[in-house]
Amino acid sequence: MRRLIPFLFAVLCLAQAAEAPRDRASRKPAATRRPEPSLSTEQLAARARDSVVRIQARGRDGRSDGVGTGFVITTNGLIATSLHVIGEGRPFEIRFNDGTTATVTGIHAWDRASDLAILRTDRLTLTPLSLGDSDTAPQGTPTIALGNPLGLDYSVVEGVLSGRHDMEGISMLQLAIPIEPGNSGGPVLDRSGRVLGVLNTKSLLTRNLGFATPINRLKSLLSKPNSMPIDGWLRLGALDETLWKIYLGANWRQKGNRLIVDGAGSGFGGRSYLAHLQSPPSSVSSGSLDLRVTVKLGDESGAAGLFFQGDVAGRHYGFYPTAGNLRFTAFEGPDLNSWRILTTLPSPSWRPGEWNRLRVRIDSDRIRCFVNGAQIFETTDHALQGSQVGLTKFRGTSAEFRDFSLRLGANGPDEELPPDVVAAFSAGREPIEALRTNLPAADAFIAERARRLEAEATRLRALVRRLHREAARDSLLAELARPEAEISLTRSALFLALHDQSGMDVEAYERHVVRLGTELKAELKNLTDPTRAVEILRRFLFEDHGFHGSRGEYRSSANSHLNEVLDDREGIPITLSIVFLEVARAAGIPYLDGFPLPGHFLVKYSPPGIEPRLYDPYNGGAQITFSDASELGSASAGVPVRSEFIQPALKREIIVRMINNLRAFSQELGGDEGALPYADLLVSLAHEPRAEVSARIDRARLRARMGNRTGAAEDLRHLIDLKPLGVDLQQIEAALKAVSEDP
Repeated sequence: MRRLIPFLFAVLCLAQAAEAPRDRASRKPAATRRPEPSLSTEQLAARARDSVVRIQARGRDGRSDGVGTGFVITTNGLIATSLHVIGEGRPFEIRFNDGTTATVTGIHAWDRASDLAILRTDRLTLTPLSLGDSDTAPQGTPTIALGNPLGLDYSVVEGVLSGRHDMEGISMLQLAIPIEPGNSGGPVLDRSGRVLGVLNTKSLLTRNLGFATPINRLKSLLSKPNSMPIDGWLRLGALDETLWKIYLGANWRQKGNRLIVDGAGSGFGGRSYLAHLQSPPSSVSSGSLDLRVTVKLGDESGAAGLFFQGDVAGRHYGFYPTAGNLRFTAFEGPDLNSWRILTTLPSPSWRPGEWNRLRVRIDSDRIRCFVNGAQIFETTDHALQGSQVGLTKFRGTSAEFRDFSLRLGANGPDEELPPDVVAAFSAGREPIEALRTNLPAADAFIAERARRLEAEATRLRALVRRLHREAARDSLLAELARPEAEISLTRSALFLALHDQSGMDVEAYERHVVRLGTELKAELKNLTDPTRAVEILRRFLFEDHGFHGSRGEYRSSANSHLNEVLDDREGIPITLSIVFLEVARAAGIPYLDGFPLPGHFLVKYSPPGIEPRLYDPYNGGAQITFSDASELGSASAGVPVRSEFIQPALKREIIVRMINNLRAFSQELGGDEGALPYADLLVSLAHEPRAEVSARIDRARLRARMGNRTGAAEDLRHLIDLKPLGVDLQQIEAALKAVSEDP
């Protein structure tokens, strides 16, 4: 039996790869598409070598915390890099190609929004790189990138400026080039050796795609510096040393009333803790201690919270969230063998992704732990008797803390409002004076009430969206269930748009297509040569009515929604092909079919008695040869494609391809959550076993990554029950076991 799971995954990835924008010029041979480079890669690398530096960032404990790249931009000691390479308030070292180092005397300029930094050093006879003009560099410009990937000294990779991509309001250079950790901050050069950009980030979608901050942003920053001496820079975010002391490393810092931590500590399991230096001398012997903090985790898999009853040897109790649960541990030594996990419990009071209040109440006879006012556990364990209290974290967790407080003796402010105050508030009255007498409890109560109302509103909006999506899905399924000749491609595409846009008037846009067809039909009335009808259609749509291929916002969902394509007269290859086909159908032009070339949808015209022709609606309806189409399809598929053997697309296949585009575009913008509605649609539309295997495997993967293990198991069990031919059920059963086991 053939084992097709790996093959199905490959097919799935190919099918779901969104169509890439391709101009006709991009199909020309390379020799005619761009001029010969003025310098070879070897020449550029040799010329730039002494101007590229290695930047070694350091954590607050002095240990290595990552490697990046920078490059010289002036003879008098200025070096450019990405801000994230040096980190705000972090020590770092600059090393040149010859092994020498430079002393950084200050930060000449820096900007968070564009992730740029210019460093001033004590080296006054440097060789700078020439800065180019990123605004005028055309798409397709050959480039090389220089850096220190994965900590290796000086590497050179070739690529091309493939486009521009908006990121949080900044138009970034999009590069078809391999980028690895350590390349960040390095220069991107054109073939004349001019810097076009500063390498910034690697795409999460593919290894050979990255982004760079345009060099013109750096030039603007250079002209208006915001200088700071290095001593001042290293104090950015520094902790108040009269209040806090770091143990076991990690990157602890302070911004206003917030304490921020990230990076792994040097203790076992990445453990680190921050002791409050004004702790009472003996929390237990003094009778009682009330310890509180509000915490927000960067990732719910992390662990960070309170520690107490500590001593200078690092023994203490800890109360903290970890992987969605609340845990109480006695840390009686440096490693796992000396740790006692006293309790680990889930709590409905913990609010994932939000600020949560932790409280520990220590009395002479017991210790109680609370989250958001609800008691989680209680213990009489008093094995640890130290006086240190503070904050702790584990692994590589990033977290923020605020409102840290400790009170000795009598209880601190109540966690809950009196019942009569709650009742008054719930009845619509606002007992201001009663609320003001206990502001912490009032804050917590009102915040919790607001959270519940917001959660309910979010749930209701999601319910309405689901109802509309399911209604649109059912309409689409009913339309595609008709015989092929009776399916309306216009209506099907509009039902797909309705899936995303509740309230859209499907019939109004159907009438719009019919009106266009009727107008065109009047122009064809006296036509004597029927083969000229397609040329008149091309002129009618792309010259008279202004339909055109989207360039700047190719991946916008608007380009995949037929109603918006009709409104804006802008789209991608598949939606413009639908307009081409459906206006032709309304005008009575026969023999046109959708042509599903990999990566770039076309239209085929094949009247009897003449050679078939291909038209490219994305590029103004231009006619292209089958040879051009084969080259274009091969470039997209990564394997040779013979376009003359491609069969016309069925209407269901066209809709499925549109859904795959939407799935890919939405995943780029919204991650797995954005892709899931389209994965659901693909499962619903799967009408034969092979398609269902692909669709359900894909949805199971999305569900599993989103934490919906039950949903992932449902899809995998369905495949096991289906027993499709050619599928290795042992692999499916192994995947089912993996998602069914406790995390």
